[in-house]
Amino acid sequence: MDTAALGEFRAETRAWLAANCPPGARGPGPIPNGSSKIEIGDRDTLLWLERMIEKGWTVPDWPREHGGAALGKDEFLILLEEMLRIDARPALSGFGTSMVGPTLLEFGTERQKQTHLPRIACAEVEWCQGYSEPSAGSDLASLRTRAEDRGDHFVINGQKIWTSGAQFADWMFILVRTDPDAPKHQGISFLLLPMDQPGVRVKPIRLLSGDSPFNETFFDNAIASKADLVGELNQGWTVGKRLLQHERSGMQALVRGSAGEGEAGAPEEAKVALGVRDGKIADPALRSDVLIQEMNSQAFRLTQRRAVEESDGGTPGPVTSIFKIYGSELQQQHYELLTKMRGVRGFGMDARAFNAAELEITRQWLFCRAASIYSGSNEIQRNIIAKRVLGLPD
Repeated sequence: MDTAALGEFRAETRAWLAANCPPGARGPGPIPNGSSKIEIGDRDTLLWLERMIEKGWTVPDWPREHGGAALGKDEFLILLEEMLRIDARPALSGFGTSMVGPTLLEFGTERQKQTHLPRIACAEVEWCQGYSEPSAGSDLASLRTRAEDRGDHFVINGQKIWTSGAQFADWMFILVRTDPDAPKHQGISFLLLPMDQPGVRVKPIRLLSGDSPFNETFFDNAIASKADLVGELNQGWTVGKRLLQHERSGMQALVRGSAGEGEAGAPEEAKVALGVRDGKIADPALRSDVLIQEMNSQAFRLTQRRAVEESDGGTPGPVTSIFKIYGSELQQQHYELLTKMRGVRGFGMDARAFNAAELEITRQWLFCRAASIYSGSNEIQRNIIAKRVLGLPD
């Protein structure tokens, strides 16, 4: 698309967003994930979702036949920029749009695409990820959950852990061992599994932060259709690795940056702790910390954007491990700084003594300690960079 056409698209997008994005869908707030088990109670959030679905902008770069708007890279960037300009929240988020959807576009059969992608785009289903196991976390290829071939279906037995959102998910994408005699990186298959069946049991794990986003998931003769095998039998490791690249580097995530970044310098937080003098944070050391955090956040977002602009519109490769490492550490630094700025009010756990904002910051500070572990630990990401980006020997 030439410069004039892109300018026209920007003007049309800006006008449409101004007319259709409700006030309640701007700024912090709920973002639906499509789960059939979670009711959307906020009127503006629901209205925003309905309008974006109709426009095809819940998954803007997906083909129209799968519920998207077939936007090219430049158009998608413009849409994200215009949404950021008015502080519009994404209308839909979750593992469907960011992980399994892009993976099915690349590896799925036509039947799988027609069955699952429109439902993801229309917020009719939420997915969870069946990867980690009690004895196979960072060393994921050591997974033991088995799937036995029974003709037109697989029978699955085993356990997954740290299954984010499993208690609300309608479907799971799962890595299972289908050939126990093959080398550990082989003999693994990638399946799609309906969660609402007798063979699947979910047990939430309560965290120190007070939330329970993670779960143990048990499989006792759970059933997955043979038609829901993604890619080739025993070649699921390739599909599973590609999905993780989508998780770490979807275009929307790369342009927007990681959640929580860019907010550490909020003057309101400084006022709570030390006050402001002549428009500046009074404490010079804290002022310097805030400035450094903001500069690092801005540099990170610009680097992410450059990666998108230099790509062919698809998902960047192993370089995404750099974003995982730096983004998770930046997120941890962000909440460390927020708690520091609040002083003695920075670590609230008692609802009787701390307000809702203070309690939430403490929960996020606790939760983000895991950011450098989940989605592939930072140690694993450094190994990927050494081997696949820098070309260092094993």
